[in-house]
Amino acid sequence: MTTIDTKAITVELPQAFDERWSRLPGIQVDGRRITIDPAEYFFRFESNTWLVADWELVKSQLLDVQETTESAVEQLALDFIKAHGESTSDAARVLSTAYEVYAYLFRDDHLDGLGLPQITADHLRMLREAATLMALNKVELDGHISNVGPCWFFPAATSVVFDLDDEMGGMLDEVYHGGWFNEHRRIESIKAHAALGGRLVHGCQSVPDQSGGVVAPYGASMANFRDDLAAFKAGWIEQVYAHRVSPAA
Repeated sequence: MTTIDTKAITVELPQAFDERWSRLPGIQVDGRRITIDPAEYFFRFESNTWLVADWELVKSQLLDVQETTESAVEQLALDFIKAHGESTSDAARVLSTAYEVYAYLFRDDHLDGLGLPQITADHLRMLREAATLMALNKVELDGHISNVGPCWFFPAATSVVFDLDDEMGGMLDEVYHGGWFNEHRRIESIKAHAALGGRLVHGCQSVPDQSGGVVAPYGASMANFRDDLAAFKAGWIEQVYAHRVSPAA
């Protein structure tokens, strides 16, 4: 494996994150400032480049574009990425872009349409924070998973940070998965994730499997992705849960 630079990642985001993220190794939160030590934070960190597009361009040129019988929404997103995607080694830029993407996808006016009265605006904030950090994970075109951090495993990471019991952690994961089950949200998700250079893919079918999600490039081998994920997930999920402060309810 090629050795890459693992200098600290520091970003200042528009809103303060919950300080309990510091329960996970390698991450420190000081209000709006987040510092990540890749060597401690990631289970696997083999790539320090990501594909991103300017969020303002996504908002102005993609979010309101409608698919047609000739051009599906996935094709619209792919064409946009080809035209505007940029490779970057600036992890702070990735996190800042991801924050905008998930502030949009998990905005409070979605609450009434979720059909989940247990989910509050505070839960959506948890999703925004976890998904922002998830954006540093990476899948290569050949399906190999090159970067894996704790937020790959959504229910595990959120249970550690936010003291959620298993039921609520699973419920939160259902909202994260919601783009699969609600076409309006799926279309929003495909367009918004163009800012992160791909589409959101899940390694699982639902909560019990907990195989997480990642923004993968269009064309990535999902067969290799599935096999790579299956080989490592159990041990790493266990390591995330080991940082729980209080036992699961």
